[in-house]
Amino acid sequence: MGLTKVKHIILVLSGKGGVGKSSVTTQLALSLASAGHSVGILDVDLTGPSIPRMLSIEESKVTQVPGGWAPVLVHEGDSSKGLGSLHAMSLGFLLPRRGDAVVWRGPKKTAMIRQFLKDVLWDETDFLLIDTPPGTSDEHISLAETLQKDALPGQVAGAVVVTTPQAVATADVRKELNFCTKTNIRVLGVVENMSGYVCPHCSECTDIFGSGGGKSMAEEFRVPFLGSVPMDAQFITLVEE
Repeated sequence: MGLTKVKHIILVLSGKGGVGKSSVTTQLALSLASAGHSVGILDVDLTGPSIPRMLSIEESKVTQVPGGWAPVLVHEGDSSKGLGSLHAMSLGFLLPRRGDAVVWRGPKKTAMIRQFLKDVLWDETDFLLIDTPPGTSDEHISLAETLQKDALPGQVAGAVVVTTPQAVATADVRKELNFCTKTNIRVLGVVENMSGYVCPHCSECTDIFGSGGGKSMAEEFRVPFLGSVPMDAQFITLVEE
């Protein structure tokens, strides 16, 4: 199985689209790698893979190796600098053209996710972050079932749930937290993304979408609140470049 050398698996979930789940996944991966951990990102958002764009590796292709696929190298680890390696795998690397649409029914999506979990050969990896589609779809069910069946005891650390402050977003988080309860996935915590906008001129943070929704939701479900992440124009510029 491709996950045998992975120590900890963390799912990144969101109740609805557009809350910045993939950007949180990317920043979490880069932070862990900067702390010296070897990190992998598995992008299972099959119809809207964003990780290749986030990491500026859209032109990369997956290498076929004996027994499966080798994930794409984002950067090597450097022990002298305390930097861990970072690898990524996404359906975006397998499409003939960047703009190709993925129009698949549930069974084909399920088969693809199972293949990703079984046939992507991760090397020694401290943390594997799985970037999921929004909501609770076929992809989530097949992901949870496959991990419950094939993951090693204690290998699935849990899930980080991403939301924004608005009521419409936090309402959908309830469904995601209930999904975790039903599938016995531990909730590591809630992240409130887009929690204000940081002015590029004066650095003042303005709560354009309100504030506190993610924290209130975490308190209601008695799960940890991991913090708030404001919108930063500099981060957007770095991704676009």
